[in-house]
Amino acid sequence: MVRTNLTSGMLRPRKGRDGGLTQLFVLFAFGAALCSPSIRAQSSDQTWQVQVRKLSDSRDWDDALRIVDQQIARSPSDLDIRAWRAQVLTWAARLPEAEREFKEILKIEPGNPDCWMGLASVYLRRGLADEALKAADHAVELDPKRSDLRATRAAMIHSITNSDDARLESLNVVAIDPSNSGVVLSSPSIPGRRKEELRFGFDQDIFSFAPANRDQWMSLVSKWTPRWTTSAAVSLYERGGINAGNFFGSVTRNQPHWGAFTIGGATGHDHGVIPETAAFFELDHGFKISEDRPIRGIEVIYGQHWYWYTTARILTSNQTAIVYLPRDWTLAVGLTEARSHFSDTNIDWKPSGLTRLTVPLAHWSERELTGNVFFAVGTEDFAQVDQIGSFASRTYGGGLRFRFTALQDVTGYGAFQQRTQDRAQTSFGLSYGVRF
Repeated sequence: MVRTNLTSGMLRPRKGRDGGLTQLFVLFAFGAALCSPSIRAQSSDQTWQVQVRKLSDSRDWDDALRIVDQQIARSPSDLDIRAWRAQVLTWAARLPEAEREFKEILKIEPGNPDCWMGLASVYLRRGLADEALKAADHAVELDPKRSDLRATRAAMIHSITNSDDARLESLNVVAIDPSNSGVVLSSPSIPGRRKEELRFGFDQDIFSFAPANRDQWMSLVSKWTPRWTTSAAVSLYERGGINAGNFFGSVTRNQPHWGAFTIGGATGHDHGVIPETAAFFELDHGFKISEDRPIRGIEVIYGQHWYWYTTARILTSNQTAIVYLPRDWTLAVGLTEARSHFSDTNIDWKPSGLTRLTVPLAHWSERELTGNVFFAVGTEDFAQVDQIGSFASRTYGGGLRFRFTALQDVTGYGAFQQRTQDRAQTSFGLSYGVRF
């Protein structure tokens, strides 16, 4: 079993900003807890660990993993080497692979507190706050006198909740090991930075029966605290030669064990081709099922959207279930019921549905490529093209997301829609996002 003290010497793997300073503190602390004792205890076998350190410092994850894999081939039953591999994968931001590696180790050695803390650090970087705290709590329960574990847990608590629980845990660390006071008491001041995502994009719809539509937009998502997130966007539209624009805003409250609640709306210069105003709310709740069964978890989302056009009133009710599958595959199934009321017609309800399968395609160090395919079918009295009229349609499409650094990505999609009356629509779009 790997065991160490937090202050005994830290490995310095990554110098990027991914996840903020607090997550870096957690990651460094865990790296030290995981790796340093094995190096000191095996002085005759230090060469490969030193090489892995140097390669990790220079962010050469592929060569670092190649060396670790060579050691695993020589000693396949050595769990300490397997733990090195899991840690390098974590530093490289290959989080799904790191999670699987830690879980494989814990199946063999479930009482290893360092690997539980390593799994907690992976959960934290993936944004799974509840799972991160549970794994960190279990690590401390396995060895409650380990001050290094408590120090890492304190940083996690502060990063996730920004509460006084971290200060209480810090006092527990100092009571166990006064030498940790400098590290621990400074950790609450590390977090507190907002996390933003700025995204730019455009979309275009080409019709077989009308001029093309074009949209350009910019959005900003700000995570002010672990509980509160805001989103704002500005969009410009071109509809049949008429220009329009609107502003969108929303607020999300995340509540542990309950899920997320979002409320928002939009308004702007409609010029008769987009909604004058809009409002919506969404409820989002996830259910964890298992770690090793075909279905890992299910996320359920319910929302209602109101659109006020110049001559129509639209209400949509949306229900979506996202099924989390092994190897980070996801399957989303959504249903929408649209209630339309035009100025000279009766109220009418029309259904539609969508299915989307998302699959990770490739990893290259920090770079990641994800793809999806989707199919939608429905009968509508209004559509994304904002043309009033009833039609039935089938839509086929897919998309790609390429994360080329830890903080930047590009996404693209394309879709083809077959409509009644021998009409067709081709849609595509591209966006770029940066996090800071």
